[in-house]
Amino acid sequence: MATEVKCLASLDVGKDPVPSTLTRRDLRRDDVEVKILFCGICHSDIHHVRNDWGTEVYPLVPGHEIIGKVSRVGVDVTKFKVGDSVGIGCMVDSCQTCGACKHDQEQYCASNTLTYGKVDHRDGSRTYGGYAETIVVTEKFVLSVPEGLDLAGAAPLLCAGITTYSPLRRWGVGPGKKVGVVGLGGLGHMALKLAKAMGADVALFSRSQGKAEDAKRLGADYLLISTDPKQMEAVAGQFDLIIDTVPYNHDVNPYISTLTPEGSIVLVGYLGPLEPTVNSAPPGSLIGGIKETQEMLDFCGKHRVTSDIEIIRARDLHSAYERVLKADVKYRFVIDIATL
Repeated sequence: MATEVKCLASLDVGKDPVPSTLTRRDLRRDDVEVKILFCGICHSDIHHVRNDWGTEVYPLVPGHEIIGKVSRVGVDVTKFKVGDSVGIGCMVDSCQTCGACKHDQEQYCASNTLTYGKVDHRDGSRTYGGYAETIVVTEKFVLSVPEGLDLAGAAPLLCAGITTYSPLRRWGVGPGKKVGVVGLGGLGHMALKLAKAMGADVALFSRSQGKAEDAKRLGADYLLISTDPKQMEAVAGQFDLIIDTVPYNHDVNPYISTLTPEGSIVLVGYLGPLEPTVNSAPPGSLIGGIKETQEMLDFCGKHRVTSDIEIIRARDLHSAYERVLKADVKYRFVIDIATL
């Protein structure tokens, strides 16, 4: 039977989430019910709550960086049992029949079901995210969390982690490769950690020398001041890959000049129109498929990589949102769902 659970819900346009309730469906045969322990706050949650993209329907329960324990399973579930530590990311279902799905790229499925604010293609109901006590998800979209990985610190891996891991893997990062990271926030700090764990030579591009200490701690071998022409000229043609995590319109031309002839710059922070026109069109990357996300979690388990986080209580959500907008967090907020 359907279950009513506590949550934090945005009840109208621009209204930050407040204590509320939602109804979770009963388990289908292939469903897993998860008791949520932690849920990360992604910048996109704020965009959705405040209807920045003009597509929202309210009430809206955000959250797609979800960590919890399995509390129930459907009769056909074989991969999980009650008590397992699991994660749920940006998707909770897809069509499973299109070319993208068949190639483990569910993020590009035209009919995929996002974790919140979208329509479940199976029954037409709306999806509600991880700012809640529980969530019910089809088994294929539930991920195993490696034993020993800090659960709260693992929550942002379900978005920030896979968003940066996917291009690093796709572009073959490993020993002998030089990787540059643009921007030091939720995505940028994960890109540094992951690239270093893969064995690359890693640099952070920043406008501030004040980022040097944090950059080194997170895995950067050195800091480059992107507004210093001499420093940028000194590394011209050196980088095999640059991960650009900046979440707003900016000029990427200075970074393109630092790439090797076969190098690439990949945008993961902002994928809209760029001004001024760039010298060549940089590719983008969109999260990752379920298979690759599990691979990322296993890699993080092996190398003990988690996000740098600040755990907050549910009642502090509004102030956390305001701090995210001011970039006043190192480097991701995670809600302790037990405080709902």
